[in-house]
Amino acid sequence: MSTASHRFRTLAGKAMNPIGLGCMSLSWAYGERPTDADGIALLHRAIDVGYDHFDTARLYGQGHNETLVGQALKGKRDKVFLASKMGIFASGEKRGVDCHPNTIRAELEKSLTLLQTDHIDLYYMHRRDFTVPIEDSVGAMADLIKEGKIGAIGLSEMSADTLRRAAAVHPIAAMQTEYSPWTRQAEIAVLDACREVGTTFVAFSPVARGVLANGVRDPQALEDGDIRKAMPRFVGENWVHNLALVDAFNAIAAREGVTPAQLSLAWVLGKDDHIVAIPGTGKIAHLEENIARWEWQIPAAVTAEIDALINQQTVAGHRYAQTIRATIDTEDFAEA
Repeated sequence: MSTASHRFRTLAGKAMNPIGLGCMSLSWAYGERPTDADGIALLHRAIDVGYDHFDTARLYGQGHNETLVGQALKGKRDKVFLASKMGIFASGEKRGVDCHPNTIRAELEKSLTLLQTDHIDLYYMHRRDFTVPIEDSVGAMADLIKEGKIGAIGLSEMSADTLRRAAAVHPIAAMQTEYSPWTRQAEIAVLDACREVGTTFVAFSPVARGVLANGVRDPQALEDGDIRKAMPRFVGENWVHNLALVDAFNAIAAREGVTPAQLSLAWVLGKDDHIVAIPGTGKIAHLEENIARWEWQIPAAVTAEIDALINQQTVAGHRYAQTIRATIDTEDFAEA
């Protein structure tokens, strides 16, 4: 069996289910979004079936996601550990990052209003602002903790070095980065750094943007506006190659008596006790599927089998287009 246990895990000093809910797809990124009524119903169902950690961000739908989550949590705020993020600004094709201390404070106040709450349990810098020393940004967030407006500080898509510098100023509760069998950049240094400084690693896209949930067969059939259509792994011969890996992965899941999504989540959680995962979905059936087998521990031999099948050397294409890569602080593998 894996060495990692699937008991409740610690995030910002609180014990919670190791599978949380990424709320992004209720507002943005993966094609047509659900209606607000359906999104709220999904969030309520999430609480009913055991989710106790919701992850949102200002970027998602330009405030729509925070507004939706705020509406859903009326009368239920005490049932959910609430995380949000600030720092990325997007307008059409233009994107930028601003984590100046004054911006952090102003953005938090907006988020508190949209979320209809007086505090956010975990507040992230969504990306590294290379124009501001990380120490200054963390210092501003530490002030917000003293004021009781946030409970803990998180970083997203940042390097091991940045994490250590940040942690020297104030404890960092969480590092959120993409992680799944087909996205392994965190294994270069960040996972070790999290363990070293006592930071929980929060894995986003733990089912590989739906790929390891058997959710994508033909990327070109995805709806217009779906961000995956522009990602290198979903294009042309890269996808033809990657789909063969998916089919082999699905066969392993069938053999083990779990769904592909459950297998991918178990693989992520099985890597270490300091990891939690936040799969997202706009469908209640998938929501229920993702958490249904949260206590299942993946056998070590199956983890090794997946590691050999899907890894940095076997997956075709980078996780991001070149323009996005320039904005990411996380360590990356050398180009072949």
